[in-house]
Amino acid sequence: MRSLRLTSLLLALVAPLRALAQDQPVPARIAAEYAVWHLQFASVPDVSAADLLAGRGPAGAVLVDVREPAERAVSTLPGAVSREVYLADDARYAGRPVVVYCTIGYRSGLFAAELRAAGVDATNLAGSVLAWTWAGGPLVDPTGAPTRRVHVYGPSWDLVAPGYEATW
Repeated sequence: MRSLRLTSLLLALVAPLRALAQDQPVPARIAAEYAVWHLQFASVPDVSAADLLAGRGPAGAVLVDVREPAERAVSTLPGAVSREVYLADDARYAGRPVVVYCTIGYRSGLFAAELRAAGVDATNLAGSVLAWTWAGGPLVDPTGAPTRRVHVYGPSWDLVAPGYEATW
């Protein structure tokens, strides 16, 4: 109950910031939205999509996609494993840092917090797959073929960069 009240309070406090962000360029809107969610897992470090693409993220990291199967059926980051695959064989990844992502970074931040509590060196991808598109990151479909399609929740989440196609 306390967590629900805290979340409600945080959302009420940041509502004006979200409204202001609606008038900003899309990357700024993604960053503002992520900043709101990040308050709930503030102890989790994050890495930007640009830094990860430039090799400035955790060396040798395992990419873990925590999105739902229907979302992953559209595209993933190359080399990523699902949360289910990671958890089914976490010993395989022992000792390696983990970078977790979802659509904007909320679900991945919560999972990264769980991993860190279990002693895993987990980092959240700030802005997640939406920020990844704005950094020009590649995506692959379930067969491993390059794609520009990205699953988002609906029209209000169509924040992908030009050249990518949002689906829902």
